[in-house]
Amino acid sequence: MTDMKISGAGAGQGLPAIKQPGKEPAGGFDKMMEEALDKISQVQNDANKAVNELATGGDPTQAIVAMEKADMNFQLMVEVRNKLLSAYEEIMRMQV
Repeated sequence: MTDMKISGAGAGQGLPAIKQPGKEPAGGFDKMMEEALDKISQVQNDANKAVNELATGGDPTQAIVAMEKADMNFQLMVEVRNKLLSAYEEIMRMQV
């Protein structure tokens, strides 16, 4: 029997590099979540400001829109949290 050479399966051909432990990419998951929470916090602050302006004679439409944006962002944050908890629970059920 003769030896057959398999080409095209060498290292670095379309496969992602294996990352060393402890070396996270600059824009990791934690950074993305931190930025998302900062944006949600900013929307909440904008809604509070719009409500305070409404109390002193501001535009009611602007206050309603700001409150709806804050509510939608909060609902989105809760759903993301639920999905993360669900994924965590699924991982914990895995057998090694």
